[in-house]
Amino acid sequence: MKKLGVFTSGGDAPGMNAAVRAVVRGALYRGVKVEGIMRGYTGMITGEFKPMEASSVSNIIQRGGTIIKTSRSEEFMLPAGREKAVQMLKQAGIEGLVAIGGDGTFHGAHALWEEHAIPIIGVPGTIDNDLYGTDYTIGYDTAINTALDAIDKIRDTADSHERLFFVEVMGRNSGAIALDVAVAGGAEAVVIPEAAQNAEGIARILQYATNRGKTSMIFVIAEGADCGDANSLANEVKELTGREFKVTVLGYIQRGGGPTAEDRVLASKLGIAAVDALLAGETDKMAGQVSGQVVLTPLPLTWQKRKPLDMSLLEMLTILSS
Repeated sequence: MKKLGVFTSGGDAPGMNAAVRAVVRGALYRGVKVEGIMRGYTGMITGEFKPMEASSVSNIIQRGGTIIKTSRSEEFMLPAGREKAVQMLKQAGIEGLVAIGGDGTFHGAHALWEEHAIPIIGVPGTIDNDLYGTDYTIGYDTAINTALDAIDKIRDTADSHERLFFVEVMGRNSGAIALDVAVAGGAEAVVIPEAAQNAEGIARILQYATNRGKTSMIFVIAEGADCGDANSLANEVKELTGREFKVTVLGYIQRGGGPTAEDRVLASKLGIAAVDALLAGETDKMAGQVSGQVVLTPLPLTWQKRKPLDMSLLEMLTILSS
């Protein structure tokens, strides 16, 4: 392989730049040229490619976002769009790809391999930590620390005003962020997609804590929870208890900011691993880390198999908040 392309796609995640840096410098170290594909699959279709040198990725490891930009391409979801992308790749002499993103990105990557035999390796870049085949995804550690910092600040206000706060965190269909943040932030309870919970259950927890003399509480809600978002749940709890509340939706703040050391190291390791996998003839797989070791997982398995949560943390939260 003489030239490969690297792109970021879907939602941005802290550490994506560190991964791009590792791919570029890892490939150049092994004598392979690199093209940065701008704006994900959108730029692949339009042929928006940028030759990358070692200096192209200088001073970016500490930056959030992605210097090669990202997007979601509806055109690429169609066979005709993928055909255009492949023609552009061939014209540019790109023989293999490193795709940095989440399950949507990997669906597209898998289609490129299945339909056009374009060698491709995925790198898990998403704050949701919902991909099977890696203990942690790039951006997750930064996201939970960002959310934790916000909750620590909210707790000061909650305590001063003796208030209830419902704090909604991101995670799509996974409760990973919510569960870790709830334990680390000393929340009274957490609501996640993986465990049934409703307003009645929260009301009981609230009443129990009130009877023990607690005057301020924080409840963490995952955005994908079955019982609805933080605002609707809080309103239901108010109807049941008569207690006033405040709601904070952390939203996109969790996707921004400089990556933690953990995310920078993980991104660097998996970026180089992706290059090595391509050069070794691997394709249609994701480079992840399990128990400290790099593993390659077939791309379809990364979204077909449900990544388990450590549900013992739920019991731990109950014990610690009692």
